[in-house]
Parts: sequence; structure tokens; C-alpha cells
Amino acid sequence: MSQLAQALRVNAKANTTADFHPEVIQARLPDASDGHVVVEVSAAAINPSDVKAAMGMMPYAVWPRTPGRDYAGRVVAGPAEWLGQEVWGTGGDLGITRDGTHARYLLLPVAALVKRPAHIPAASAATAGVPFITAYEGLRRAGLMGAGQTIVVFGSNGKVGQAVAQLSTRAGARVIGVERGGAAYAGHASSRVDVVNGDEADVAEKILSLTDGHGAHISYNTVGSPYFDAALAALAVGGAQVVISTPSRNVPFDIQAFYRRDLQLIGVDSLKLDAIRSAAVLRDLLPGFEDGSLRAFPVDESTMVPLSHARDAYLRVLAGSPQRLVIAP
Repeated sequence: MSQLAQALRVNAKANTTADFHPEVIQARLPDASDGHVVVEVSAAAINPSDVKAAMGMMPYAVWPRTPGRDYAGRVVAGPAEWLGQEVWGTGGDLGITRDGTHARYLLLPVAALVKRPAHIPAASAATAGVPFITAYEGLRRAGLMGAGQTIVVFGSNGKVGQAVAQLSTRAGARVIGVERGGAAYAGHASSRVDVVNGDEADVAEKILSLTDGHGAHISYNTVGSPYFDAALAALAVGGAQVVISTPSRNVPFDIQAFYRRDLQLIGVDSLKLDAIRSAAVLRDLLPGFEDGSLRAFPVDESTMVPLSHARDAYLRVLAGSPQRLVIAP
């Protein structure tokens, strides 16, 4: 391939948002070397981690680079059996240590390819990768089994929170959400999701009350430090708290009570799962997406942005946009 196509390019770390000026460049289309394919990107979500990496908040990011982790697209070069196939995926290396998905074309190892179910629109498929991979990894390590378990999701209406609720209810577990203001659960689930008001002081007590004093088997904390104490206090003996993000780096806690209750604390950084490992997870989840027990997130046309508007979209995500914005290159 010798044509040129647009790609977003970040050349150096930005110390402030005023210094953040990603460029839309004309990049040469990559060649599909042995064991690789070229994917024409149809849609690529902007995750909060994409923005943090692009602005230099991820210490292991390589410069210059094209950011972006999640994508949906079509294979246009590579092994014959993959040509024309609609695919989707994500990877902790994409947009971090290798060029990512916020471009017209993406070079990937064949082992990173997963066929996209035909009923899932490209824009929705492009929002599923990071949330579902992160949710799956935390639940796997915390010991999700299903029936008889209670999973509490702190930040249940966020995209990772919704993915946790979907995976947990699909497995047969009971899910309790924690949301500011007690907002009702807004996502898909295979069973009812009760919600506790996260603004109140007695969050852990309310969770204990809902579980007849037993507590939760897993506290999946997508928010971090603001709910750290409540997430621990809400656990049953032998339970685990999963943490994936935090606004504050340090929190105090009673280490003696922690070990006497036989608790676990699990940190999950989805950047450690490259495109090949993420593809293996997505293949495991495919039956759920195919039968409808798992659903990608709906995307409104108003949240689709061209590469030329990427900077504004990145800053909206950095400011905490509740919508998952999607690049349409």
C-alpha cells in the first residue's frame, strides 16, 4: 500500500491542556507484513485512558504516536481468509507503545483479530473493548462464580460499571450498584440491579442490610479512593475489593481488620493486557454478545466526531463527559 490517509498524531507530552495540540496528519498506509493485517477503522472510542496517555499522564507511553485503544473496522490487507472481515477489539499496547486506533488504518497482529457479530453496529462495538476487558479481568481475579454471590459495583452507571453488572448478572450473581444521588441503573443486565445512594454516609451499612448482614463477595470499585473505605466495609469475610482507578493516590485503612477478615485487594490495569491477550478475552465473551445477554453500549450520532475535532473531544472526555465519544475516521 502506498496511499496516504489521515491519522491523529501526538508528538510530545503536554504539561497542561493549553499545551495539548494533537495533529491530524497524512500518514502512509502500513504494509501487512507476515503475521499482520491492516484494518480500515470504522469507529474508535475515546476512553479516559486514551486522553491521559495522549497528554503524557502514562509514564510508559512512547512518543510520538497515534493514540486510541478500542476500534471496529474491516480487514483490507493481510491473509486471504481475513480479507473483508468485520472485526473489533482493543489492546493496552495500542496508542501506548504502538500506534493506536484514532486513524484511518491500523496495523495489527493476526492473533489480535476477533470477528464482530453482525448485529452490533460498528460505533457500539468500538466502545466495548476497554470496559468489558477491564470488567472481565477484575471479576476473574476476584473469583466471580455466579449464583449465590453478591457483587457491589461502585460507579455502576459508568461504562466499566455497566460491564461488571452485565457480566455478573449473566453469571447468575446478584448485583448492587452504588451511584451518586442513588440514580437508577441505566444499563443492560440479565437481572435486577438494586442501587444505593453513594452520597450518603452509611453506604456500607445499607449494603450489609441488603445482604442480611453477610456483605458482598466482591466490591468492584471503579471510582477509587472516595469509596475505598465503604467498599472494604461492605465485604463479607473472604471478600475482595477490585480497584481500577482513583483520584487520590493514598488512602488509610485498618490493616489488622483487613487480614483478620481474610480480605483481598486487587488492582487491575487493563494497559497490561495487549491486543492479543485482549482478543482472547473478547473471544470468551462472544457467546454472550451473540445471544444478547451481553450488549455493547448504544452510541448516539451526536457523540460521533471526525478526526479534525479530536482535540475538543479529548478535552470533553478529560472533563468527565458521561458520554463515550467515538472517532469516525
